[in-house]
Amino acid sequence: MLLIHEDESAYMGENGAAVMEATLAGHMKLAEEWHAAGVAFSGNRLKGADTATTIRYENGGEGTLHDGPFAESHEELGGYYIVEAADLDEAVRWARKIPIPGKGAVEVRPVWQD
Repeated sequence: MLLIHEDESAYMGENGAAVMEATLAGHMKLAEEWHAAGVAFSGNRLKGADTATTIRYENGGEGTLHDGPFAESHEELGGYYIVEAADLDEAVRWARKIPIPGKGAVEVRPVWQD
């Protein structure tokens, strides 16, 4: 799974719409590359971090509800892809192609399989 963390402020302001358009074009290009390479993938864009609700557990129990994303950072989880890759190296190669305007990170994490 490729978790896309980015600074949502890159899409705001005077050039925000243009940045969004360029970023989406980059994602479409990557999807075309995956399709051409025969790589199975899925993914989606997430709504803004201001729509997130987190259940935080301190010492077990039922947890408490908090508005906003779980991790305190300068980037928000903006989307994800689930990509079928042979190994970590291949997953990282694909992850490096994900467009990130400004600051951000892509977390590569294997999906648990039985």
